[in-house]
Amino acid sequence: MSRKYFGTDGIRGRANGLITPELALKVGQAAGLVFQRGEHRHRVVIGKDTRLSGYMIEYAMVAGFTSVGMDVLLVGPMPTPAVAMLTKSMRADLGVMISASHNLFEDNGIKLFGPQGFKLSDDVEKQIEQLLDECLDKRLAQSASLGRARRIDGVHDRYIEFAKRTLPRDLSLDGLRVVVDCANGAAYKVVPEALWELGADVVPIGVEPDGFNINKECGSTSPEALARKVREMRADIGIALDGDADRVILVDERGHLVDGDQLLAVIAQSWKEDGRLSRPGIVATVMSNLGLERFLKEQGIELVRTPVGDRYVLEQMLSGGYNLGGEQSGHIILSDYATTGDGFVAALQVLAVVQKLRRPVSEVCHRFDPLPQILKNVRYRKGKGKPLEDAEVKSAIADGEKRLNGHGRLLIRSSGTEPVIRVMGEGEDRILVEDVVDTIVSALGQAAA
Repeated sequence: MSRKYFGTDGIRGRANGLITPELALKVGQAAGLVFQRGEHRHRVVIGKDTRLSGYMIEYAMVAGFTSVGMDVLLVGPMPTPAVAMLTKSMRADLGVMISASHNLFEDNGIKLFGPQGFKLSDDVEKQIEQLLDECLDKRLAQSASLGRARRIDGVHDRYIEFAKRTLPRDLSLDGLRVVVDCANGAAYKVVPEALWELGADVVPIGVEPDGFNINKECGSTSPEALARKVREMRADIGIALDGDADRVILVDERGHLVDGDQLLAVIAQSWKEDGRLSRPGIVATVMSNLGLERFLKEQGIELVRTPVGDRYVLEQMLSGGYNLGGEQSGHIILSDYATTGDGFVAALQVLAVVQKLRRPVSEVCHRFDPLPQILKNVRYRKGKGKPLEDAEVKSAIADGEKRLNGHGRLLIRSSGTEPVIRVMGEGEDRILVEDVVDTIVSALGQAAA
């Protein structure tokens, strides 16, 4: 069965395009039916980010869940990892995060978590998809069995305490000036407050959401404003989260970016030295730089690669017994603490190393020199053929692999969340890699036109 609604990170699309109130209601009904197991009173936790369409989707999902007899706990704007944590700690049967992550406000999405706080498996998503296209009228709850919905308070404090407990009890961020960019998104309240409680001198930006400005020229996908603020304030570090705070990018005191690969290197080496790695290895995707792999090998740490997507990283972590994994984009999963990527908790782990070593972030977070890596995107219109199957595109890819001749690698893939083909080339010779990538991008552009 092909996947009609779910991508690599839940259901995502244009608000009132793919993501309509009708779809949200049906998702609530379908997911509610799939997760009704046993005779107890079932309940679901629903969180969201700050985009305008969140209201519309939230109330439609409330109608869907209550119509099949599930009680709903509404927590309002909260980071995705907080919703996953609350789902488990509050013994809910299901968790929902309404967010399109790093996308702009026009899009929105629905992420679902099972009772243990993990994203759903492909099989469970297929069960829900099958119900989405069925008439569910005869499976609705009887009048006396309808669900109730209520907003709950205190969840911000619960997440702040959870995040603080991931650090040693005696560790303080006193003396550190931290600029944090919350992308006008879900973390705009909890993260600045948590950093302040830990003792940092906090300079918050991206904390004035208006429904339209989430991820707009801010956050982990647009860290230029953060870099400028770090230099302006002479801060020690900058932290950039995305709209739902499940990914993070850092900026050092010079205003230079620190990506997810460097963060993985810092945490992996620190945890190995402290005996905290569950086994001598970490998990990353095929996008992670070869420089990371070489660095880890020198430390006696294996790098296990997976397809792109934090869900695949987590699956490999669980099956292989690893407790650290992540993506170059800044999704860092620390399974000792969280069931999904948590940008803030990952940043705290790096801050702990900075405080321990008492060295500038530019030194702490530069563990290896990355190989030249070129990544370009080609957008295409859905329903207008399959550019990757075009003969000229196939020829360009084959020629590119031949030119790299074993001294680099190519990765060409379709995005799981938007109609985009991503072309990545990596190798010792930057000029060669860039020319190979440009040739393939040109062929794809013509095929997608």
